[in-house]
Amino acid sequence: DEFLFSNAPFESCHASTLTETEEGLIVAYFAGSKEGNSDVSIYLSRQCDNEWQAPVKVIEDWGAPTWNPVLFTMPSGKILLFYKAGYDPTRWSGFLTSSIDSGQTWSQPFLLPGGILGPIKNKPLLLQDGRLLCGSSIQSYLNWACSFEWTRDEGLTWERSNPIPYFEERRAPFFPDKKSASKDRPVGVIQPTFWTEDGQHITMLCRSRRIGWICKATSSDGGRTWTRAYPTELPNPDSGFDAVRMFDGRIALVYNHSKTKRTPLNLALSIDGGETWKDVLVLEDGPGSFAYPAIIQTQDGLLHITYTWNRKHIKHIALDPTSL
Repeated sequence: DEFLFSNAPFESCHASTLTETEEGLIVAYFAGSKEGNSDVSIYLSRQCDNEWQAPVKVIEDWGAPTWNPVLFTMPSGKILLFYKAGYDPTRWSGFLTSSIDSGQTWSQPFLLPGGILGPIKNKPLLLQDGRLLCGSSIQSYLNWACSFEWTRDEGLTWERSNPIPYFEERRAPFFPDKKSASKDRPVGVIQPTFWTEDGQHITMLCRSRRIGWICKATSSDGGRTWTRAYPTELPNPDSGFDAVRMFDGRIALVYNHSKTKRTPLNLALSIDGGETWKDVLVLEDGPGSFAYPAIIQTQDGLLHITYTWNRKHIKHIALDPTSL
């Protein structure tokens, strides 16, 4: 394991994303004085000859903070970088930029269409039918819900699914007052991570608030329509996580095994498509915050994980899944 940088030109960093390029890994994250401040920009760390280059600012701050970058490499080698910009998650907009030289230079970012945010935290999946399927979510003042968006033309035109709310037996009437508005908000779900075996049957896990459990929903039509999201037996402290379906069919999940804290950070495996899980590795278990992991499997079969380390560093771990 290793930190991506030692002398950073920023005080705080968070929400890493990674992808494989022809020249090695690249990792993006948002960084600045503090999350939500207007100087927060998107930075990139490139791996060259197994060495991490100094962080480079790829999205300039332009008066509003940036958030949650998501990287994805298309079969052509073109790299897509999605991100959000806005004063907070209830008021952000989605943007997209791209690179055709392994992340050395980037196109002028363009604004995604109204109502489309792009992938909110975790990597998209390119399905057999040519759709790039993106797990999205809305954080409004009171309601949270997941949804899925897809594009066939690298982000120019989009379609989207129905909202995927948390399952509630019956929806209680909600009359906010000053005391209860934030405390008694409905249970919400955001930031899906998802996988598929055949491009039609898709399973997603998502972050929740108020209940302390990872939630799950499924689609049988390629992500167009979904069940509601139900709690699983995996704890969640209202924090992001990520999963990947490996080449051998197992699912690898990196998550905080806690209902209240962003520690420990564990790696769990499922051999039955996400029905049951077994923790196989504790990545971090000290006091602090180890959170917002991203995980991919590279062409050589290795698992690569990045995550926020106490908001001061981004840490990278490479694992051989055959040893797990």
